[in-house]
Amino acid sequence: MLASRDESQFDYQALEEAADWLIRMSEGELSGTEQAQWEVWKISTPERSKAWARAQLLQTKLGGLPPSLAMSALDRPSSPERRAALGKLAMILAILPAGWGSWKLAESQQWSADYRTAVGQQRELTLADGSKITLNTDTAIDVLFDANQRLIHLREGEILVQTAPDVSPLPRPFLVSTRQGRMQALGTRFTVRELQPRTHLAVLEGAVKVELAENRQGASLIINAGQRTDFSANTFGQLAVADRNAGAWSQGMLMADNMRLADFVAELTRYRRGFVRLDPAIADLRISGAYPISDSRRTLNMLAQTYPILVSGHLNGYWVMLSPA
Repeated sequence: MLASRDESQFDYQALEEAADWLIRMSEGELSGTEQAQWEVWKISTPERSKAWARAQLLQTKLGGLPPSLAMSALDRPSSPERRAALGKLAMILAILPAGWGSWKLAESQQWSADYRTAVGQQRELTLADGSKITLNTDTAIDVLFDANQRLIHLREGEILVQTAPDVSPLPRPFLVSTRQGRMQALGTRFTVRELQPRTHLAVLEGAVKVELAENRQGASLIINAGQRTDFSANTFGQLAVADRNAGAWSQGMLMADNMRLADFVAELTRYRRGFVRLDPAIADLRISGAYPISDSRRTLNMLAQTYPILVSGHLNGYWVMLSPA
């Protein structure tokens, strides 16, 4: 995601220092000397006071550290695990309070789903009927096959669907649902991305029939191969030509064809944890090429080698700034 103006007001170093104090406190009681050092630290500068206020907010909301950070691997002061945890925790402090609620909601959506992927992960499933579903980064789905239907419910994220014929005595429709509507595959290959409050559909092969969740007239729309659209719960968007690289992410690539840098960065940040801030002066820079989504650091270095872009990192790479070279 692109960092907001509020996030940019925080001092990187102060956030990381606050994260370090939180971790040290989670490991056990501070000694007398450490307690005195902490008391001095938290009031020594306005930036540190502000960072510690957010650390207290995290403690109030969670009652301690996230379990994934409060682990025994953090007991070595110079370990890579601890340095990574510091960066992650500093990032959490930066996005509080608004980001905390959405993060916890997404986390609960993920863990109660039938199948899910983490940020930066892709996963391919072969279903009981032979159909294949590829889950993109940070995606959660439920699968319901019964005597009447083959249903995939996309809770969040993006999937690539390759349907197979149903060999049941009474062929069942293959359906994909989101909060905004339901799609019926008509022998096809297509991508679906849940973008609240809209769903984005791109049909690569065959056709897909779309019914809106709140369409009182019951009208549907058929999207054919080479077309894309988006829709809300009660309105269809415009039909347009589908991007021929719509499913490139399933091959581990992010494709850019004369793409605005701002749009490219928005896509890239889906595959990495942390923030990428973009100087408005280069937001409209046009870029092209094929970039690996599994290694965002390499992708950013590729951009810097090809275009007039300067990449600078903070908090162990969790916070990255792109500016004019």
